[in-house]
Amino acid sequence: MSMEIAKRLAELKESLPDGVTLVAVSKTKDDSAIMEAYEAGHRVFGENRVQELTAKYERLPKDIQWHMIGHLQRNKVKYLAPFVSLIQGVDSPRLLREIDKRGRQAGRVIDCLLQVHIAEEDSKFGFDREELEELLAGGSLREMEHVRVRGMMGMATFTDNTAQVRREFASLKALYDRWLEADPRADILSMGMSGDYRIALEEGSNMVRIGSSIFGARD
Repeated sequence: MSMEIAKRLAELKESLPDGVTLVAVSKTKDDSAIMEAYEAGHRVFGENRVQELTAKYERLPKDIQWHMIGHLQRNKVKYLAPFVSLIQGVDSPRLLREIDKRGRQAGRVIDCLLQVHIAEEDSKFGFDREELEELLAGGSLREMEHVRVRGMMGMATFTDNTAQVRREFASLKALYDRWLEADPRADILSMGMSGDYRIALEEGSNMVRIGSSIFGARD
């Protein structure tokens, strides 16, 4: 196993355009796998379960930037608030308010992405177009001093139909561009995983979430 991860990581980074952030999805991976990537110079890791994320945060180097990339329940936000670098899956105004509240308690501003439902399948979470418009128009975001919306995140349908995947990513890029007009500080469009990140990059993604291409198949 030794150095396999570092090698795959280097090749992957080499292939990414400038300005694209690679989130190494380390869910289900043990500390030694993460440390191999860490020792190769990587610092940004993504987890999708709060319990696993907080446990790894406790054990591993403190300069790791942890991203919460899975569905986040409101009652779990308090465990992440003191340290999480970016919450990628904010899928409702209520969750946003909870993050703001916990950020205030932790004395920090928490960076977030709004998860948008772009997939043509129903199994994914996220805001729909109308909810985004409401959020943008409503002014409630301006009242939240402990949340900073950095941009958007979305997941395409899990399908071999690349035209569909491209269409879904393009729709998210269009929504992101509109958001950018209203809030020029936004700077992250997170889309693309191991199977579809190349299409996502072509459609304007500047953050990709990749696990199996770095760490091998899921444990």
